[in-house]
Amino acid sequence: MKANIHPKWYKNAKVTCSCGNTFTTGSTEPVIEVDICSQCHPYFTGEMKFVDRQGRVEKFKQKMEQAKILHEKKQKELEEKLSQQSDAQATEEKSYQDILREKQTQLRQSDSKQEAKVAGTSKTDSK
Repeated sequence: MKANIHPKWYKNAKVTCSCGNTFTTGSTEPVIEVDICSQCHPYFTGEMKFVDRQGRVEKFKQKMEQAKILHEKKQKELEEKLSQQSDAQATEEKSYQDILREKQTQLRQSDSKQEAKVAGTSKTDSK
């Protein structure tokens, strides 16, 4: 094994609970602060109490409310964007694709008329 890679071991590390209970144990830290110990944990005491020292439930509820508000805001923005797009499409006369199709049909018609004229003049020339 390599030397000097392991943390220092404290045989008499002091553990302090939020309820006021203290005891010693072995650890890599000299002082440890805990939220719940065997003296105040509901499993060991038999009391049915809700343990939420850091407000985790409230934090979760706040996050869920913020997410709901954000979702509603995005929905409104999306609806506004879609309504603006539909208004723009209604006011827009023709799309570029429609204009190109019309031009192509006009060109085809003019080409067919020119071919008919050329064919008609060639028949009269041959007579």
